[in-house]
Amino acid sequence: MSQAKKASQREEGFLNSPRALLKAWGIRPKRHTGQHFLNDSRVGYEIVSASGLTSNDVVLEIGAGLGALTIPLALTVKKVFAVEKDKKIALLLRNELLESDIQNVTILEKDILRLDLKNIIDESQERLIMLGNLPYHISSQILFRTIAFRHLITAAIFMFQKELAERIKATSGSKIYGRLSVAVQYCASVHSLLTLDASHFYPRPKVDSELLLIDFDHPPNLLANDEAFFFRLVRAAFGRRRKTLRNALKCGSLGIPEEVLGQAFDRAGIDPMRRPETLSVQDFVILSNVLSKEG
Repeated sequence: MSQAKKASQREEGFLNSPRALLKAWGIRPKRHTGQHFLNDSRVGYEIVSASGLTSNDVVLEIGAGLGALTIPLALTVKKVFAVEKDKKIALLLRNELLESDIQNVTILEKDILRLDLKNIIDESQERLIMLGNLPYHISSQILFRTIAFRHLITAAIFMFQKELAERIKATSGSKIYGRLSVAVQYCASVHSLLTLDASHFYPRPKVDSELLLIDFDHPPNLLANDEAFFFRLVRAAFGRRRKTLRNALKCGSLGIPEEVLGQAFDRAGIDPMRRPETLSVQDFVILSNVLSKEG
C-alpha cells in the first residue's frame, strides 16, 4: 500500500473526528493555550495546496497538533520539522506518522518562542518556509520572532484569527493599522490565501480564521538605514497612538531631544501634528533614516 494511501486512510479514520481521537488518548484540549484542531482532513490538504509548496521545500510547522497539516505537508515537501509543545499530543502525532509510514517528519517537542532556528537551518542546509495554525494567544509574538529571523526564512504561511489578519493587512489611515501592520509590511509582501469558518475547528473558536502568505523574499523596495532603530521608532509611535506623532515620540522611550525631533520632521517633510496611524510604511522609513542620521 502506498504511503499516500496509508496516510489518507489514517486521516479518514481519525482526523475527521479530533474529538474521538483526543478522547481515545485521554487528552482534553487546552483552550487557554489556544489549542484548536482542524476537524476536516480535506481542509488540511486545501491549505497545503493554497500555499504553493513544492517537493524541494523544507517546512517548519508550528503547532503540529494531530497532524491535519503535518501529513499533507509530508506528502508534498522534502522535509518537515513539526513543532509541538504538548508532550501528549506529540506522542499521539508520532504514532499517527508511524502508522502512516511517513518518515520525512522530525517532531520537535519545543516552545516555538524558544526554539533555536539556526540549529534547524544547520541541519536542513537551506532556508525554511514556516507554516502553521498559530495559537491565538501568542500569534503576535510568533510573528515578531519570525520577522527577527527572516534572513533564515523565505516565507511564513500562517493561519491567524480573522481580526489579527485584518490588522496585519491594514493600510495607513485605518483604525486597525498599527505597529504590526508596519513591521510586517516593511519586511514582506502579504497575501491572503483563504479564510476558514470557525466551524472547521475543534474546539470551535469564537472567530473565523484567515491564512496569510508573508513573503520575505519579495519585500517592498524600502530600506531603513538602521533597522533596529526603525522598529523602535514604530513601537514608540504606536505606543501612544492617540497622541500626535510629535508628542508620541517626545514621550516615548527613544530619548530624542524635542529640537532634534522638530528638525527631523522638517527634513522628512512630515507634519508632526499627524497621528501615527496616518503615516505609511514609507513615511516611517523616511523619518527613521533622518533621525538615525541626526543621532
